[in-house]
Amino acid sequence: MVMNKQLTRSALLQWLSVLVILLGLISFALVIGEADLSLWQGILAMFGHGDAVSVFLVQELRLPRIIAALLSGAALATAGCLLQTLARNRLATPNIIGLDNGATAFAVASIVAVPISLAAPVLALTGAATAAALAFGLSAGAGARGYRFIVMGIGVGAVFGALTNFMLARTDMDSANSAFPWTVGSLNGRPEQAIYWLAYALVLGLPAALYLARSLNSMRLSEAIAIGLGTAVKRTRWLTLMVTVLLTGFSIALVGPVGIIALAAPEAARNLSAAHRVPVLLSAVIGSGLMLLADLVGQHGFSPIEVPVGLITAIVGGPYLLWILLRKTQPRTL
Repeated sequence: MVMNKQLTRSALLQWLSVLVILLGLISFALVIGEADLSLWQGILAMFGHGDAVSVFLVQELRLPRIIAALLSGAALATAGCLLQTLARNRLATPNIIGLDNGATAFAVASIVAVPISLAAPVLALTGAATAAALAFGLSAGAGARGYRFIVMGIGVGAVFGALTNFMLARTDMDSANSAFPWTVGSLNGRPEQAIYWLAYALVLGLPAALYLARSLNSMRLSEAIAIGLGTAVKRTRWLTLMVTVLLTGFSIALVGPVGIIALAAPEAARNLSAAHRVPVLLSAVIGSGLMLLADLVGQHGFSPIEVPVGLITAIVGGPYLLWILLRKTQPRTL
């Protein structure tokens, strides 16, 4: 009983710490820029009060970017948490198994071939689904730890990456410039419609992920144990892939490929949460914070130039991935 109370108190403290950090990042992003505001000015401007310049800066420039960062970070982190748990491998994230590249290739195709505002989100979703189907289909009979799934996903991602480069090389300069944010990952000037699409996807995907977490938890040791516990393994697997594709596709349609979020946020959430749970919600919150932090570094860390958020996460992501591969600690069960 005492131990349960200690665990509850520890979990509450961890949640409060994460939320305080996230609120601090949001406040910083709201008031810092070419024209700095006080926190009170920023809060008033959010609700349309204050001088016209402050209202414009907050409502038209900063707030949409903050919302885009929070939504995309949460979506990618949730997708990463689901995939890692399903494959029982920390490397099984949307960017590594090719979903990012599939969504990016189809989104770029929508720009260079079908210049319609609705096309990018729909085709990005289609691209993520195609990549997932190929990786999963080619890895039939994968081993218990899902390594074949990852290897096949890397191959699928390489094919889609080459297809993206081919399309950019063959198109005109204007179309290539328009497609650039979808190839590196950027939160600058994101279309409002894509933000709404991702918000709707999260409204559907996050509750679904929380629902699937219990079934995935029973599958972490082995599928045989999960079946013995009454888990519908095949249905859970397909539903997990569908939710992952939904969140990844619309996130890529908004910000482009930003891979490290799906890799790092679930890992951080597992280190903070109880070992026997799938930390879907905590992963989403941490993912939001990481995306916003990376965007802030890109905006203000290399002044006077702005570095796309995808490049910031790539700079950090390479060493982080090597650290995961090379660290000598004993692997623990997802």
